[in-house]
Amino acid sequence: MAGPIRVLMSKPGIDGHWRGIVVVSRGLRDAGMEVIFGGFQTCEQIVETAIEEDVDMIGLSIHSGAHIGYTKRVVDLLKEKGLNGHFLLLVGGAIPSKDFEVLKEIGAANVYGPGSLIKDIVAFIKEHVKK
Repeated sequence: MAGPIRVLMSKPGIDGHWRGIVVVSRGLRDAGMEVIFGGFQTCEQIVETAIEEDVDMIGLSIHSGAHIGYTKRVVDLLKEKGLNGHFLLLVGGAIPSKDFEVLKEIGAANVYGPGSLIKDIVAFIKEHVKK
């Protein structure tokens, strides 16, 4: 039996904004996913945790304005380890909509800003992670 979708939710850096990641994590849990809550982690720690926990998806919550740099660093680390495309990568936070396409070009599967609906995030994950 395949088991639930496993998700790592982390905040690269230390921007201090918790509400979004907590709400999304609870919503994913309530939708039947297994959520590993990484909290504040470096990009290196995020990639290592994703590998160690054998997750299907990495969720980054970024409110510091460093969303492009952090996303690029995570993608670069995954590429260095030969894991590019191995994990579904979603990015959320206080991110200007003009940067959504930039983040997707870097390697994010999708980007979610304030006001995103949990049901839409869940549907996207379920569509892209087959268990």
